[in-house]
Amino acid sequence: MTSTKDTRHVVRSSSDERREQVLQAAVKEFAAHGFHAASTSAIAKRAGISQPYIYALFPNKRELFLAAHRRCIERIRAVFLEAASGKATPEERLTSMGRAYIELLDNRDDILFQLQAHAAAGDAELREPVRDDFMRLYDDVHRMSGAGPDEVAAFMAKGMLLNVVAALDLPREYTPAAVE
Repeated sequence: MTSTKDTRHVVRSSSDERREQVLQAAVKEFAAHGFHAASTSAIAKRAGISQPYIYALFPNKRELFLAAHRRCIERIRAVFLEAASGKATPEERLTSMGRAYIELLDNRDDILFQLQAHAAAGDAELREPVRDDFMRLYDDVHRMSGAGPDEVAAFMAKGMLLNVVAALDLPREYTPAAVE
């Protein structure tokens, strides 16, 4: 009888993979508890790592929060860019971007995290970076869509309303008619 060696390899996560795990865990924890009440130990537990490892990836809780916020904003930006691609008019691009955003509303953690990021802007150290991320997204919507300032403002306002509707799990009648 021949013996069979166990040839399975232990797969170690790269630091990029670990960073992504931590960001995913951070979004969930910050979405549930906000910046001030969320703890890095709870984030580490969600990510399946030790708390000190978080500090090998991020210098502090603030930078982790901001990295998680940027990740959420970048996801929205990427979805908008793809949705706008190939559309002929500003109206078509905004409509397509809006429909694509509806799919993002299914990720409740991201929606709650966005709202927590806006609430955390009461903290002077978080206000400017969160504000800058929002303004960049707003400007990108303007650039990607080619729409005028009023149309972009209405688009962003509708998105904020949709965030509230999704976060509060409001009945369908609170969803803007043009989105249904």
